[in-house]
Amino acid sequence: MPSMTPLRRHLHDIIFEAETLAGKAFDILLILCIACSVTVVMLDSAIPADAPVAPLLRWAEFLFTGLFTIEYALRLWCSPRPAAYARSFFGLVDLLSILPTWLVLAFPAVQFFALLRVLRVLRIFRVLKLVQYVHEGTHIMRALRASRKRITVFFFWVVTLVILFGALMYVVEGGKNGFTSIPRAIYWAVVTLTTVGYGDIAPRTPMGQALAAVVMVLGYSIIAVPTGIVTMEMSRVDGNERTALSNRACPGCKSRRHDEDAAFCKLCGTPLAGNNFSA
Repeated sequence: MPSMTPLRRHLHDIIFEAETLAGKAFDILLILCIACSVTVVMLDSAIPADAPVAPLLRWAEFLFTGLFTIEYALRLWCSPRPAAYARSFFGLVDLLSILPTWLVLAFPAVQFFALLRVLRVLRIFRVLKLVQYVHEGTHIMRALRASRKRITVFFFWVVTLVILFGALMYVVEGGKNGFTSIPRAIYWAVVTLTTVGYGDIAPRTPMGQALAAVVMVLGYSIIAVPTGIVTMEMSRVDGNERTALSNRACPGCKSRRHDEDAAFCKLCGTPLAGNNFSA
């Protein structure tokens, strides 16, 4: 980060680096603020607006929103690539967590307020920021990313099955037994294949009941497939992480878990902090 001033570099190390003492303290403080703000969101939805504690919750909401707004602005200011951070997943999470409250303040008119109160639910996005501060959460996310192609193929295979079984059930049962259309029969197939079983639609003919039994048994085997895929990838990630890895954040893409002696990011090639190439 050659163009950064000492102050911006220092703030970058505090906000984005988790291995320094100041960075760990910042992460812990941020986690506490996120947990408290989510608690305020839940209490605000459960306590009536005319309750004595309601004004206190509103002030707490504005306080946390102000703190997260300052944090978002500092992240943009000290990031070497502010636009890339703003478009990243956690950059969008940061924006969505503060935007609804400011929209309520900007449009206080009665006709807009009811709609904007719904947008305030987006503040719960703050809890997603916790994922990047928990190593176990990063472990799971890496396993999910590694298995996304196989899970995508499996998902389309399941979609094909529910369409097939839905169409067959529509032909077998017909409208007189509640299967009035193929989409409604597909809804039954989804409910049955996932072993939810609402019971609002049920086959009545022997052939339909036999087909339903096949779908039910198939549902149990289908549930185990994505679990096995993710478990295998988690074992592979765990094996790869037995080697010494650093938790330094890449200045470019913000990825972590690089090799201890790495000079460049393994994903985007940006020079990492703490080596001769980043000076």
